[in-house]
Amino acid sequence: MKKLVLSMLLLAIALMMGANALAQDVGDNAAYFVTYFSNANTKGAPNAVVRFINDGDTENDLWADYYVFNDSQELEECCACVVTPDGLNSEYVNTELTANTVTGKALTRGVIKIISSSSYNPTYVVPTAGLRGFSTHVQATGGSPAYSLTETRVADSNLSASEQYLLQNLCAYAEAIGSGQGVCTCTPEDQDF
Repeated sequence: MKKLVLSMLLLAIALMMGANALAQDVGDNAAYFVTYFSNANTKGAPNAVVRFINDGDTENDLWADYYVFNDSQELEECCACVVTPDGLNSEYVNTELTANTVTGKALTRGVIKIISSSSYNPTYVVPTAGLRGFSTHVQATGGSPAYSLTETRVADSNLSASEQYLLQNLCAYAEAIGSGQGVCTCTPEDQDF
């Protein structure tokens, strides 16, 4: 009898743990993501890419609002790239997200923050869940080949009102003082090179 009770208890625990794991994989309402880049704009290193898909849940276009920071925590570029329902947006770190910095300096590492928004304007964000993202990372190997690529999901993050306000205002400031600098570019979603 004790073996039966113990077996039933272990089975119940396993079922609860399995149900909890399944519940975590069923999507979420994240609208804010972070990732990093390293070895960007480095001779011989491949070009990393950040990709977002629109899961189609809203049945509307969404925008991936990109905010690119250097390794000194300063905003260098920002932009909003459209992602249609069931569409794909691919932005290359070297040629689209770090090619037009406010300072005019080539970035080699930093942080990229992304807000899933129903607004096309990165200075006026309307956070709206529905984007899912992935990012490649360029890793120095110290051997041959000298670099390798890894790919991970971008990290879901918590978007506070103060963080949203800060990102919007930093972007507006970069656009105002940059005279064309500080604005990243968006590749049409069906183009990938």
